[in-house]
Amino acid sequence: MKTELLHEICRLMKNHLSPEQNRILEATLCQTFSQYNISVSSAPLTSNDQQYNAQLISLFIASKKIEGCSDNTLKYYTNTLTAMTNRVRKNVCRIDTNDLRLYLSDYQNTRHASKVTLDNIRRIMSSFFAWLEDEDYIVKSPVRRIHKVKATQTVKETLSDENLEQLRDQCTHPRDLAMIDLLISTGIRVGELVNLNRSDINFDQRECVVLGKGDKERPVYFDAKTKIHLQNYLSARTDSNPALFVSYNAPWNRLSIAGVERFLSNLGCKSHVYHVHPHKFRRTMATMAIEKGMPIEQVQKLLGHTKIDTTLHYAIVNQTNVKLAHKRYIS
Repeated sequence: MKTELLHEICRLMKNHLSPEQNRILEATLCQTFSQYNISVSSAPLTSNDQQYNAQLISLFIASKKIEGCSDNTLKYYTNTLTAMTNRVRKNVCRIDTNDLRLYLSDYQNTRHASKVTLDNIRRIMSSFFAWLEDEDYIVKSPVRRIHKVKATQTVKETLSDENLEQLRDQCTHPRDLAMIDLLISTGIRVGELVNLNRSDINFDQRECVVLGKGDKERPVYFDAKTKIHLQNYLSARTDSNPALFVSYNAPWNRLSIAGVERFLSNLGCKSHVYHVHPHKFRRTMATMAIEKGMPIEQVQKLLGHTKIDTTLHYAIVNQTNVKLAHKRYIS
């Protein structure tokens, strides 16, 4: 209650004082309040508070949409923030740091959430409360004192040359071979793969344009083997669907993300290559490119990353290469 009262006083005085005076006021109130016990009878969240919370979340989501966030991201933000406000059961402008710490701790204990998931929730709350602060709904974000959740850095698996050949050997349809080669050659996301049309493929230049996150278009490139397998697959098709990859049988519907994931998982089981999924091809492509000397900035362009830090998470440096480089440059 002390924190809520302090924030409310500072919020009301914010426009009447300079930033330095506001800091002095906050420090003085903190020192004064520490000498007293202030309590208030707990009251249930009113319907007005619920509507107010929902309204602020909607305004925040609208601002993120203008910034170019995808529909899936906006849905994730909405669900995360709504779950938090429903659990904390307070007007969002009165939520303090301890409320959020308790919420995160309870979420981790009840759902056995990973540290990565927990930090994703923290980041979304941080963005939301920072927006409330910028828009003058609150004086200071209560997430400022909640630090990044440190997660264990694990080396994620990639597909070896042998794995790729095992997968290719089990392909019984021209579509499957073309899909695998396109994924490993371009490193595109599964969402980008299923949205491709036949007209997007430029066989002369061995490239295609994909629509990535944030509705950003970028060119990606494929090798001669992929070109041949794509041409063989398309020449064997008798349907008129403009989609690049469709189902085996009529009515030859465009493949969905779930359909691609299911196909690759089944293919992996038949090939005795485990944990096969679309993203593994993307990670493998990035790792191979860097190991063969491609500058990280160019890999970033191929993968469509806004920040180079994201690219570095995909690129796993082989320890054998590190040893050889040490001998070459240092020994």
